Amino acid sequence: MSGFVEKPEPIQVPGLVHLHTGKVRELYQNEAGDLVMVASDRISAYDWVLPTEIPDKGRVLTQLSLWWFDQLADLVPSHVLSTDLPEGAPADWAGRTLVCKSLQMVPVECVARGYLTGSGLAEYEQSRTVCGLALPEGLVDGSELPAPIFTPATKAEVGEHDENVSYEEVARQVGADTAARLRQATLAVYSRARDIARERGIILADTKFEFGFEGETLVLADEVLTPDSSRFWPVDRWQPGRAQPSYDKQYVRDWLTSGASGWDRGSEQPSPPLPREVVDATRAKYVEAYERLTGTSWS
Repeated sequence: MSGFVEKPEPIQVPGLVHLHTGKVRELYQNEAGDLVMVASDRISAYDWVLPTEIPDKGRVLTQLSLWWFDQLADLVPSHVLSTDLPEGAPADWAGRTLVCKSLQMVPVECVARGYLTGSGLAEYEQSRTVCGLALPEGLVDGSELPAPIFTPATKAEVGEHDENVSYEEVARQVGADTAARLRQATLAVYSRARDIARERGIILADTKFEFGFEGETLVLADEVLTPDSSRFWPVDRWQPGRAQPSYDKQYVRDWLTSGASGWDRGSEQPSPPLPREVVDATRAKYVEAYERLTGTSWS
């Protein structure tokens, strides 16, 4: 069992219908039929949405996504229509709200990997493959792959794991033409982002995207290239053969699995609140990722 320690009650706003509570985002629909996405400061780890929030996290995710959408606009259109606050919305929604097109979403997590780690490493150690794709011998945790690979996954409910699947399975589920378009777009966006990040001293190890259709047009949706959806590593500290320092939930995961937390990850007990020093260190990592990538000060 996992999920929310305590599922939040969504804020009710006149003219908006609440559709869904995700790990981080609240999803609404306005009277025009557009989607309104609000990024909270919630953080999840090991399939639990934690009881402690990370200040500014939702705004960092939203503003970084907007910056990336601009960098990628010539490759694939985005779902963003506006950043205007809906009438009657709380002031706290400022900077964390996107009004977006309502798309026909493709039920696939489109993952691109340029480096070997995480679930890809676990599969490689068993079979020398990732999502059925054969890889060379001799790779270790953090190794750069000969070329980026498309390793899709099925989308899971809150509290469940996404499950890696083969390209052939994606083609079976959504059709060969859509599968090919997803793979092409995923690798094109990853390659562009990898090069931009590298220029700024950051390795983009892997990332996941979500796409939907507006008619026949493939559109990039949800968040893009944030510390929640990507593994970012500092170039100057990259050392294959070990776990890499990263711009994400590293402090949270480390504390939860340490003796200090008193939490048994294998139990069905919800995760405990985070101490102030872990919250502050995690917020600093999100802000640092934003500042290094965009070249602008968060403040």
